[in-house]
Amino acid sequence: MAPLAPDAAKLPRRVLTQSVTTQPLDAQLQALETQTLALYRSDLTRNSDTADALLARLGIDDPEAAAFLRRDTLARTLFEGRAGKMVQAITEGGHLKELVARSPAAAAEQFSTHFSRLVISRDAIGLTARSEQARLATQTKLGSGTIESSLFAAADDSRLPDAVTVQLAELFATDIDFRRDLKRGDTFTVLYEALTADGEPVAWNQASGRVLAAQFINGGKTHDAVWFQQTQVSGKTQGAYFGLDGRSKTRMFLASPMAFSRVTSGFSMRFHPVLQSWRRHLGVDYGAPIGAPVRTVGEGVVEFAGWQNGYGNIVIVKHAGERETRYAHLSRIDARRGQRLQQGDSIGAVGATGWATGPHLHFEFRVRDENVDPMTIARASDVLTIAPASRNRFSELAQTARTQLAVAPSGSEARFE
Repeated sequence: MAPLAPDAAKLPRRVLTQSVTTQPLDAQLQALETQTLALYRSDLTRNSDTADALLARLGIDDPEAAAFLRRDTLARTLFEGRAGKMVQAITEGGHLKELVARSPAAAAEQFSTHFSRLVISRDAIGLTARSEQARLATQTKLGSGTIESSLFAAADDSRLPDAVTVQLAELFATDIDFRRDLKRGDTFTVLYEALTADGEPVAWNQASGRVLAAQFINGGKTHDAVWFQQTQVSGKTQGAYFGLDGRSKTRMFLASPMAFSRVTSGFSMRFHPVLQSWRRHLGVDYGAPIGAPVRTVGEGVVEFAGWQNGYGNIVIVKHAGERETRYAHLSRIDARRGQRLQQGDSIGAVGATGWATGPHLHFEFRVRDENVDPMTIARASDVLTIAPASRNRFSELAQTARTQLAVAPSGSEARFE
C-alpha cells in the first residue's frame, strides 16, 4: 500500500535562532539561595549510634534536633533495643524536617503482620515525636539467575534477598547437593513473597521472602516446588511444599534448627567440657556465631521459654504425637509460652548462656520423654500429602505457578503482579 503521508525529506524546513541572555553568576547564586531543596537520606541504626553520630551519617547539622533526640523520651527509643532500624530523614537547608524509623512490631503476636513506625517531625512550634503500629504490606516478586560460581553469588547478582536464597537451597536440598552437584550454567527461577514497611523491604521478619514457587535446573534435570495451603479434617490450615506433580517436598520436621551451621557434637558419649567426665550427650550441638537465628523444626506450641540451669536460655516446643524439641544456650528468646509456631518460625538466637563453653545451639528431640537422635528424625518423619478434596485446587495452583515461572528472564528480579 502506498504511504498516505508525504516524504519527510521533501518537506520545507525552517531554522529558528533565538539569543538567550544569562544572568550574572552572583544573581544566579542569590536566586538559588531563595530556593528550598528537600534532601532524602536513608540508613540503618547501629549499636554504637548516638544522636550526633546518626545525624552526622545522615548529613544533618542540626544541634536542636540532636538535643531533641537525646532529651525526648519517645525519640530516645530510636537508640534502644536492637540495631538495624530503617531510618529515613528529610532535610531542608541542612536542618531536619522529618525523620521516620521503622522497626519490628513491639508485640510478639504482631511480629509477622505489623511494624513500629517512629516519626519525628518539625512544625512551626518545634520538634515532636509520635509512635504507631502499622500493617506490613505484601509484594509478590519473580527472580531468576544462572550459576557461574555459587548459588549465593548468582542470587546476589539477581538481587534476591538472602532469606529467599536460604529457602531455595533448603527446598531442593534433598534433590541437589549444592556443594558437589552444582554446575556452571545451572539456572533457577523463584516466585516469592516480600513484606514491606511503607514500600521498603524489611529484613527483620522471617516471613519476608517466603518462596511461593521455584524451579531449579541442575545438570539438565528440572526440579520444581510450589507452596500449597490446605484445610485439614480438624479445620486447621496447613501449608507445605509440593512438586508440581503433587509429590511432597516437606516433611513434618526439618533436618536442622538452623539454616546453615556445622555439627560440633553429636548424639553420643562424649567428655563433658564442664563436668570433666564421660557422659552421654542427649542432643546435637551446632556451632554458630552469637546472634545466628534459630528456628523451630516443626509445628507446635511453646511449653516453656526462659532460663533453666545448665541450659541457660531455652525454648521448649511441644509437637503432636508426644514429641518435644529443646533449643538451649540462646542469647535471645523470640517466643513466649503458649505461642503456636509454624515450621521454620524464629524462636531466638544462638548464644553461650548456661553451661556453655562457647557460642553454639544445643538441640534435643524427645519422644514420650525419651531422648532420640535428632539427626534421624527428619529422615524418618511423616510426609505431608494433598487431601483428595484439595487436589483440583492444587492442580490449578500448579498450572498457574508453571506459567509464572516460565516468564522470568535469566538474571532478573522484578515485581510480579
